[in-house]
Amino acid sequence: MNLHEILLLENKAWAAEKLEDDPQFFIESAKGQSPDYLWIGCSDSRVPANEITNTDAGKMFVHRNIANMVVKDDANILSVIQYSVEVLGVKHIIVCGHYECGGVKAAMGPINMPIIKEWLKDVTELFVDNKSLLDNAKSTKEKTDMLVELNIRKQVHNVSKISFVKDVWEKGETLKIHGWVYDLDTGLLKTICEISSGDIPNDVPLGMA
Repeated sequence: MNLHEILLLENKAWAAEKLEDDPQFFIESAKGQSPDYLWIGCSDSRVPANEITNTDAGKMFVHRNIANMVVKDDANILSVIQYSVEVLGVKHIIVCGHYECGGVKAAMGPINMPIIKEWLKDVTELFVDNKSLLDNAKSTKEKTDMLVELNIRKQVHNVSKISFVKDVWEKGETLKIHGWVYDLDTGLLKTICEISSGDIPNDVPLGMA
């Protein structure tokens, strides 16, 4: 049996289990979605948003890319954020990275793949701008973990500067941006920062003004 055929069989088993638990599950799900959360996470296969937050389908709108980036001229992420805040009316935007991130590791050294190099250039700049801080790390892992956290702060900052987000705040509506990191070793989420207004957080790392 081919690997993709296993997935199709697992899908049938999953659907049957859902119907056994709740015969109306798919009928209700098909009526629409009203998530409170937008999750911007890394594409890493070990960090499934719904699973690690124990969240049911329909409760979280999800966007994932390499190194959980929020790039100001990327129509993909901008359209997701606009739809989330203007149509779905989410109340929380969560930017979640993870330790041992392959994208962050790649940004710390030479990258031989031009498209990925371009995508990660902001992380590379963050690495260079914070070299004196990162050089205090006691190990390569600690340095990488520190850059993962700095990148979370930077991407949260980037979200806070997007016009759709600022418009929500100007209208007096509730919207919070959370910066989290997932620890692969423990399965636990760690809060790094949070913004509940249009103000730039006080703990923005070097090179982010």
